[in-house]
Amino acid sequence: MTPSIGTIAILYKGGFPMILAVQKKSPSASVGVLELRGRLMMGNDSRQVEWSVDEWIKAGVKNIVLDLSCLDMIDSTGVGIIVMCHAKLEKAGGSMRIAGPQGITQEILHMTHVDRIVRFFATAEEASQNFVPA
Repeated sequence: MTPSIGTIAILYKGGFPMILAVQKKSPSASVGVLELRGRLMMGNDSRQVEWSVDEWIKAGVKNIVLDLSCLDMIDSTGVGIIVMCHAKLEKAGGSMRIAGPQGITQEILHMTHVDRIVRFFATAEEASQNFVPA
């Protein structure tokens, strides 16, 4: 059971609260989906996103969807991680897409113009279709 305070769920790993949970999914051999839950903010938990992208690039998966539909909040560190991962994927000959951002997360991504460099989609399923190399 995940205890919650108001509308912000607290995720636990090994008895300690986590800011961010990252789940890796592979809908196909060439596409990876990172499902983010919680808050993509300054702190060690946020490095999981970068590490996961690096692992997939090394494994030959160069098209990645960030599913942000369960992300409650993002700060400038989170925006920076997304932009950095996008650049790594482009350098490797791949691309990134963002799926399902909502509320304050979507507002921050638009305000910082991330939507000008990364394509946004309503769902991870839609974003996973028809990848074209950058």
